[in-house]
Amino acid sequence: MTTLAAGWTGHDTRLIVATVVAIALIVVLISKVKLHPLLALTLGSIGLGLIAGMPVDKLLKSFTKGVGDTVASVGVLIAFGAMLGKLLADSGGADRIVDTVLGRVRGRGLPWAMALVAALIGLPMFFEIGLVMLIPVVLLVAKRSGKPVLLLGVPALAGLSVLHGLIPPHPGPLAAAGALNANVGITLALGLLVGLPTVVIAGPLFGSFAAKLVPDAEPPQRLIPESDGTDAKHRPSFAATLSTVLLPVVLMLAKALADILAGKENVVRRVLDFVGDPLIALLLAVLVGMVVLGRPARLNRTRLSSIVGESLGPIAGIVLIVAAGGGFKQTLVDGGVGDVITNLATGAHLSPLLLGWLVAVAIRLATGSATVATVSAAGIVAPLAATLDPTHNALLVLAIGAGSLFFSHLNDAGFWLVKEYFGMSVGQTLKSWSVMETVISVVAIALILPLGALL
Repeated sequence: MTTLAAGWTGHDTRLIVATVVAIALIVVLISKVKLHPLLALTLGSIGLGLIAGMPVDKLLKSFTKGVGDTVASVGVLIAFGAMLGKLLADSGGADRIVDTVLGRVRGRGLPWAMALVAALIGLPMFFEIGLVMLIPVVLLVAKRSGKPVLLLGVPALAGLSVLHGLIPPHPGPLAAAGALNANVGITLALGLLVGLPTVVIAGPLFGSFAAKLVPDAEPPQRLIPESDGTDAKHRPSFAATLSTVLLPVVLMLAKALADILAGKENVVRRVLDFVGDPLIALLLAVLVGMVVLGRPARLNRTRLSSIVGESLGPIAGIVLIVAAGGGFKQTLVDGGVGDVITNLATGAHLSPLLLGWLVAVAIRLATGSATVATVSAAGIVAPLAATLDPTHNALLVLAIGAGSLFFSHLNDAGFWLVKEYFGMSVGQTLKSWSVMETVISVVAIALILPLGALL
């Protein structure tokens, strides 16, 4: 610490103050003023640059460059993911997965089946969309089976949440990977490695405890659907649906393996480097889905075009928030804040993985947004990523994602969705949903840190 203090300058102090003030401004604007995160991140970036002493022209160029780079690297991927999710929902493919998995499971296997259904449906879908789709299914299965709603609900919520925080092509992990220049294939592989045991612990295992902790959750009857099954014969098959959902995952994992095992001039590696790129993998999945999912559901070209178009509206806000987060990150980097934080972390001998998690936790608690926490934390620790190898860079993405899920509470829209759907009080939601999110975050970082030491 003496060495660190000796190298500390007044300019460094000014940059750290600028960062703290900017983050505090973003937090206040989102949580107190109720300003949209896009506006809050933009104002926070401007405040950061002005306090740090950046020339106005450089400040504006830094912010717009960050926005443009982020949209270019992440925006189209988010759009493709939304298209695939909408195709899955409107074709009946999501219903086919639910009916197939739940039709073969009874009794004690139901919580595990709900976690599996959430994982399969959640791969191409954003958290809010998956949540709205899955909760009616959870309520219906709970009613028909007579099981406590949280016994089945917590595993489903855990499956969705882990995918949202750790697994590309969800916006948070993609944005963090883009900001840190991390390999998406490696991030996906390690995310699955960390995510599976995390879902098991925070889902079925914690779900049995949550059901006893909050035994009297009573979902509103009006939210429990009754399906007559009349359209079941026009749904795509389970095999076709599952193949479409897993196609981008398989292609990205194949690319990651080829990058490790094959030489740069190997023909197979070059092909996989192309088709396994997240942009191409998701594009192929959408095109395949239009045929494989659309044909059995009798979706003509006009309807398919409409579905693809309708999928983009709900994610416009997400794309813009992520883009503004990219602008904030670039302002941090160009203003020199990143270098100061890097030197500070190095001098304090703090693990980059732990630092990324802690920063994301702090922003998540303050703003309530996992996406804002992810893109902001990635920007703050981005300079550290330049010193890491590809594996540890991917682990840093996961550490930030894990931190972004910590203790969802009253400033998180997801908190209120879960509360209303399950008919719980604020206290009951804190004891179940909020604790589950914390379990996910803590278990994930507890797995990530040893992996960082071993790999």
